[in-house]
Amino acid sequence: MSLLAELGYAPDERVVVVHVDDLGMSSAANLGGVRALEGAATCGSIMVPCPAFGEMAQIARERPELDLGVHLTLNCEYDGHRWGPVRSDVPSLVAPDGGMWRTVRETVEHALVEEVDRELRAQIHRALDAGIDVTHIDAHMGAVFDLKFVDVYFRLAHEFRLPAFIPRLARREARVLNLGGRLAEFERRIAAAEAAGFPVFDHFEADSLSFTPGTGLAHNTARIDRLGPGLAYLITHCAEGGPELESITRDWRQRDEERRIYSDGSMARELELRDIRTSGMRPLRENLSSKLG
Repeated sequence: MSLLAELGYAPDERVVVVHVDDLGMSSAANLGGVRALEGAATCGSIMVPCPAFGEMAQIARERPELDLGVHLTLNCEYDGHRWGPVRSDVPSLVAPDGGMWRTVRETVEHALVEEVDRELRAQIHRALDAGIDVTHIDAHMGAVFDLKFVDVYFRLAHEFRLPAFIPRLARREARVLNLGGRLAEFERRIAAAEAAGFPVFDHFEADSLSFTPGTGLAHNTARIDRLGPGLAYLITHCAEGGPELESITRDWRQRDEERRIYSDGSMARELELRDIRTSGMRPLRENLSSKLG
C-alpha cells in the first residue's frame, strides 16, 4: 500500500505539509508562526538553541494541539542576533565570537561528526524535556543534509522514532541541499529509510522568501502549482513584522508577508481552489509508529 493510501488519500491526490520554519528564533517568529498555524500552515519546527525557545516551549505546552517538531540547528546566520549550541562540550560547532557558524560551508569545514551528534541529540532531548510533543525533525539551512552529517540525521530519526523531512531528489533538489554530484549516495540512504517505514516526500518547495515585497501571494501560489501528485513539503518562514524582526533579518518584510497570507485565508483559498489537501506531521508520526511497532 502506498503512503498516501495509508494516510487515507487517493494515489493521485496532492497532499501538502505546510511547514513553518524557525519557530523559537525570536518572539516575532513565535507570534507569526502560531498565527500561521491557526490558518493554512499545518505544522512547524522549533530552533532549540535560540533565544525565544523557552517562550515557544511554553506556547507548545499551553497549545498541545499544535503540530511541532525540532528544527535541528547547526548554524546562526545572523550578525546581530547570535546563539550558540545547547551543549558546552562541542567546540567545533562554535565560531570565534561564541555563536554557531554563520554558513553551512563553515560548519562542514569545522564541525566534528561526533560533536554534531551530541548537539543534535541534546536539542531533541531539551525539546522533549520542555514538554513539547515532538512530532518530527528537520534541518535548519539543510546543514545536516551534507553527507558528512546526514547519517547522524537518519540515526536520530530511527532512535527517536520520529518522521524526518526526507525528500526524493532530482538534480534541482540536490542543488538546493548542496549535494553536488553525490546524489546517488544520498538516494541510497533515502531508499533504506523508506524500506524501514519512514515517510519520504515526493516533492518539496524551499523557496519561500525570494520574492519582492507585495508579491508574496503570487510567489507562493506559483510554488504550490509546481507540486505534483503525492506527498509534498512546503516550507514557509512566517513571522510577525515589527522592530524585533526588522533588527534581525533583511528579509523581514517577506517573512511578515508570508505570515499574513498564511493566516488571513489567502493561501487557504488558493489551496482549496486547486483541491490540494493538507496534512501535518503528527499523522505521519502515527503511521510510522504503527510500522515500527
